[in-house]
Amino acid sequence: MKVALVHDLLTQLGGAERVLDELLEIFPEAPVYTALYDETATEGRYAHIDIRPSFLQRLPRFWSYKWYLPLMPKAVENFDLSGYDLVFSDASAFAKGVFVPKNIPHICYCHTPTRYLWSESEDYIASIPYPRVIKWAARRYLTRMKAWDYQAAQRVSCFLANSKEVQRRIDKYYHRTAEIIYPPVDTNFFVPAPRPSRDYFLTAGRMEPYKCTGIVLQAFQNSGQKLKVAGAGSRLAEFKRLYNSSNIEFLGRVSDLKLRELYQNATALIFPALEDAGMMMVEAMACGAPVIAYRAGGALEFISDGKTGKFFTAQTSAALSGALQGFRSEYYAVAALRAEAEKYSRQRFQAAISKVVERASSQKS
Repeated sequence: MKVALVHDLLTQLGGAERVLDELLEIFPEAPVYTALYDETATEGRYAHIDIRPSFLQRLPRFWSYKWYLPLMPKAVENFDLSGYDLVFSDASAFAKGVFVPKNIPHICYCHTPTRYLWSESEDYIASIPYPRVIKWAARRYLTRMKAWDYQAAQRVSCFLANSKEVQRRIDKYYHRTAEIIYPPVDTNFFVPAPRPSRDYFLTAGRMEPYKCTGIVLQAFQNSGQKLKVAGAGSRLAEFKRLYNSSNIEFLGRVSDLKLRELYQNATALIFPALEDAGMMMVEAMACGAPVIAYRAGGALEFISDGKTGKFFTAQTSAALSGALQGFRSEYYAVAALRAEAEKYSRQRFQAAISKVVERASSQKS
């Protein structure tokens, strides 16, 4: 079967790219169509893959791909996907909008309906550091984009959601049903250490406003408890300046090997964001670390309060500080943490995807 994979952007490495890696394991001969490709930013991971970027790749490179957002729909619609037996997109924005020949199945693994168009449109506009007139124009543009995004979702043959939260959003915003297949975690790589130190708390992820790292830093600034912070992003420099405390260590972007080590020796992973899924929580559990999470989104699907972690109920430093009081990692059995993580192994993900593909192919025939 001749398969084409479609991915929004290959300009960073994150959770969506982990899903893409699994799809490439299932379909090793498949080319990857993407709006933009940055081999350096993806650390050469896809240098051996047949990457087919859009016409945007030939345009001048600005400091941010966001300058090309108005052109993204046209970029993905211009892909020639004739001659394939199956098209499989993994999308949090544009990739689902490709035109697929009639009678060819298009399966979309949806990380979320386009966040800045639906669930966070006003926050996105408010965060733009431009004058009011630019924000007014941006709001009108996003209204038109929302109409395109809805129509693009109607082209998909079969939606897969990465969580119950995203399944609900697909129904709410696109009026489509979706089957849930949780993202994969490499439980053969993320494993516990024999003698973990458990002498610090950990928070990790992109330093962006919606990740809410600031409330973690506020909670630890005067607590005396040790916190390690892994990840890079637009707010990293600001956070380093504001939270220059001896008990807080900023590590920047770390390798997977280093991240595993951090999970293994952490008292707990602190997860303050409202995430669609949030597989870092499962990675931490696979390494034997419980999770202290904001009670919302994907955390509700992965964390069992008192068994694999602990919740706090508001995205505030005060609520997190309350959850930290008296927290003891030894109350959480490593065997229970591992058992929960094993539910989301790569093998289970690949088997579930293969069943969906087989079903779509049989319906076509």
